[in-house]
Amino acid sequence: MHALYDLAVGPLAWLAFAVFILGSIYRLMSMRALALKKDAAFVAYISWPHAIRSIVHWVTPFGALGWRENPGVTIVTFLFHICLFVVPLFLMGHIVLLDTFHGWSWPALPDGLADTLSIVVVAACAYFLWRRLTVPEVRFVTRSHDWLVLALVGATFLTGVLAYHRIGDNLFMTTLHVLCGEAMLVAIPFTRLSHMLFGFFSRGYIASEFGSVRFAKDW
Repeated sequence: MHALYDLAVGPLAWLAFAVFILGSIYRLMSMRALALKKDAAFVAYISWPHAIRSIVHWVTPFGALGWRENPGVTIVTFLFHICLFVVPLFLMGHIVLLDTFHGWSWPALPDGLADTLSIVVVAACAYFLWRRLTVPEVRFVTRSHDWLVLALVGATFLTGVLAYHRIGDNLFMTTLHVLCGEAMLVAIPFTRLSHMLFGFFSRGYIASEFGSVRFAKDW
């Protein structure tokens, strides 16, 4: 198990970061080429004022009609995404690893707060699982890769919580947590997690069409 842990925090970590960075560049370039091929005229007239106003409304809790119509989903979605970004970046354990192997460090969250935020992510995953199983319109648009993405995110944070609380074999749980995190990183450019890369662009595209062509708001 020690050998697998060393492999996970060493070569596999570098490989995961490389696939994430190169895969993201490839997907962004591919999507740009496809947009130019399919709708070059409209792409040339992207309206940044409309795009920025739309993005500001959609990244503000209850700033768009869709958010206001579903307050429960809105609260869980914003909590989920904030914790999903904040915890991996500012967890003491992650920063210590980076400092040990690469000499990189920055201020960390208090352990108790990071633990609470991680549990929020696990609870949010359980909520999204419940919605996909029980809400007909959500279940209708759910595909097999949606289950995979949800399982990957949930497993990454759940194993982190279990490792922090030393539930189960600590080395096994920590190694599993690292491997799940690396799998999630690799999955970002190639699964629904890619909305982390494309979300702002697609929002800007839609906002430009609504604002410049239909003279309407998209929020």
